[in-house]
Amino acid sequence: MDRSDWWTTLPGPALEALGETWIPIGAPGFAGREKARWRSLLDARFGADGWRIGHFVRGRIVPPAEAILEYEAAYQAFLRDRRPLVAFLAGTCGNVYDDEVANVFSDSYGQPATPSNHYQDVAVRRVIAALADDPAWPEVRPTEPGDADLVDLGTGRRHRVPRAYGFGGDHLLQIREPDSPGYALSPAVVPVHDPDLIATLPGRQEWYHLEGCAHLSVEAFWQMSKVIEVRYDRFLALGPGRADPLAGL
Repeated sequence: MDRSDWWTTLPGPALEALGETWIPIGAPGFAGREKARWRSLLDARFGADGWRIGHFVRGRIVPPAEAILEYEAAYQAFLRDRRPLVAFLAGTCGNVYDDEVANVFSDSYGQPATPSNHYQDVAVRRVIAALADDPAWPEVRPTEPGDADLVDLGTGRRHRVPRAYGFGGDHLLQIREPDSPGYALSPAVVPVHDPDLIATLPGRQEWYHLEGCAHLSVEAFWQMSKVIEVRYDRFLALGPGRADPLAGL
């Protein structure tokens, strides 16, 4: 018997136990617009029910829905320490977005259908919304729900989009590259709020390592903590492919 096939002779209960065991098999880093291709490749390799994304947070691998709370907490700490920036957002802006204006229609961190994930705009909207209901922040006021004509600070174009709660201005703010008007809120600029969340991987250099506060940023936390987990039986089924289970990502 080939050494890689040892598991194939196990009795049913043992195989079931391996199928219920999940292990991390690599830290893939930033996906961006490769998100759909990654999913397709991993679905084909492990089955749609055989892999998932996790995040290493304070010694545990947790689901993205739990890890994203740390991402939002970093934005909360950053903005609460920068009252003038909050006043700018609440007084000048009516909404914020990441890579496309359509981002304003999504306030969920769960974005299975988007070409790439946009989290910074969601985090900023949530933090400002919370401040709008906090009497200690009179510069941020509750706003009426509804659409508004907002002028993009970067392009000068006017868009009819929802006004975000707590944003009383007439402009739309993009939060993205250094030449975007909202770069001060880039996840590469916003530091992670807890040093226990900082991780490094020598030899890896992605875009967020070259901007803002580099490996200390909330973007670095999000990308460097990301791992791919798979069911152990699906991993074993790779045979020799186990040596490089994320090949092609």
